[in-house]
Amino acid sequence: MTDLSMLSADRPDTVELAAGWRSAYVHIPFCARVCPYCDFAVVGGAEDRMTEYVDAVVAEISMEPEWHRLDAVFIGGGTPSRVPSDQMRRVLDALAARFGLADDAEITLEANPEDWTSTHSDALAGVGFNRVSFGVQSFDPVVLVSLGRLHSPVQAAESVAIARASGFASVSVDLIYGHPVETELSWLHTLDTAVEVEPDHVSTYSLTVEPGTELWKQVRSGAPAPDSDIQADRWEQAASTLGVAGYTRYEVSNHARPGHGCRYNLSVWGQGEYLAFGLGAHSFRDGVRSRRVRRLDSYIERVRSGIGPIQASDVIEGWDAELERLMLGLRRAAGVNAGEAGQALLATADGARLIEAGVLAVVDDRLVAANPLLTDEIIRAVLALDGPQR
Repeated sequence: MTDLSMLSADRPDTVELAAGWRSAYVHIPFCARVCPYCDFAVVGGAEDRMTEYVDAVVAEISMEPEWHRLDAVFIGGGTPSRVPSDQMRRVLDALAARFGLADDAEITLEANPEDWTSTHSDALAGVGFNRVSFGVQSFDPVVLVSLGRLHSPVQAAESVAIARASGFASVSVDLIYGHPVETELSWLHTLDTAVEVEPDHVSTYSLTVEPGTELWKQVRSGAPAPDSDIQADRWEQAASTLGVAGYTRYEVSNHARPGHGCRYNLSVWGQGEYLAFGLGAHSFRDGVRSRRVRRLDSYIERVRSGIGPIQASDVIEGWDAELERLMLGLRRAAGVNAGEAGQALLATADGARLIEAGVLAVVDDRLVAANPLLTDEIIRAVLALDGPQR
């Protein structure tokens, strides 16, 4: 793999290179408790089932036909940091044995600050992880409680320092903005503190109300919902603060120091192919996107029986693949080669309107979301495109 430390993740040559990388995602569903805004495939508690779950994941990996050597591995959740390092070693060893890992493969683990001790950090670095992404969400204790988080601002800051001391090559923090209890000063404090602890990568996400979540139930019962206008302001404040601090925004929600763009995400946004293992995980291999069952018992039983955990699959080809390429690529600051779908968009009244309004731009035959906050408006115009007449 080309040395990404020499490349910036917002450059067209970097994002086009990333489309050729091959990756794997592994889902670890265990959490101390389920956050009120979370609609992922997770289970609260159930620590006594970690070993049998890892057994199933390792078995699923062995069932996957041989493939390319992996350039990036992303273990997400859930809360992978709740799983003992010896179990995490089993997962990485299974991936390496089945597919092989590039010498400079990026191997990421998602983690919560309350789980992160020096001993655990050293052990996880020792089994092969070189990148960690902390679910910090906020450095305001009031906001943390409202988000259902279990860590303190001090623990969040300490986790970054501990990971550094363990030798992690790249450290990321996730932040969530727009909870109704959050004030502008609170958000600015969170951003300033994030900069002070000096992670290599910062992701900033708006709080969304997903159907079926505890937050959704609260809003339906009369609790205030996030305000989209306030969230837009928060996004702009993040882009400004992080930009001044030396972080480059390379995707709508992601900012990185040079050389620290997330390789796994860059590959996915480039329509690169990736394997996936575990509860509810989605894969994209040989033009087929597959999703796995979301119930823990069902996942384990289907793997044990040899049926496999895939619940449904869709072939992504032709015009559908071209539209997807455009929609994924438009999330990146570097944009996407216009291609057939891009030219079709520019020929429509919607495309002309978006160009005129400064929402969409053409830069060296690439389409770029000039106003990232309105990326979804561009995506709607892409979805409205008719396929070519053959």
